[in-house]
Amino acid sequence: MEKLRKNSLFQDVYRNHRSFADKFFVMYIRPNGLEVNRVGFSVSKKVGNSVVRHHVTRLLREAFRLSEEMFNSGLDIVIIARPASAEVTFEETKRSLTGLAKRHRFLKSTV
Repeated sequence: MEKLRKNSLFQDVYRNHRSFADKFFVMYIRPNGLEVNRVGFSVSKKVGNSVVRHHVTRLLREAFRLSEEMFNSGLDIVIIARPASAEVTFEETKRSLTGLAKRHRFLKSTV
């Protein structure tokens, strides 16, 4: 997994995307033409103070890392945390990401 870091890459995903959302997160996806997935996380001040935002970011990063082998490759993914994510557990985070991936249909067919 590589990280999306530049604002211009985030903006490309926002402009040319498919998006799905649930109670906790919004997931934007667009093909990147590479053989790896690039992921970016956005947690705004609406979610909470810096401690809460960092906690949500760490939960997202770890849930994605542990589920990464289930995903198809060649995508730019931006995951935006909603305010309800401040109270989310790790299992709920993982379940939410997997559910959004199923709705996007980018899980590998062998899983």
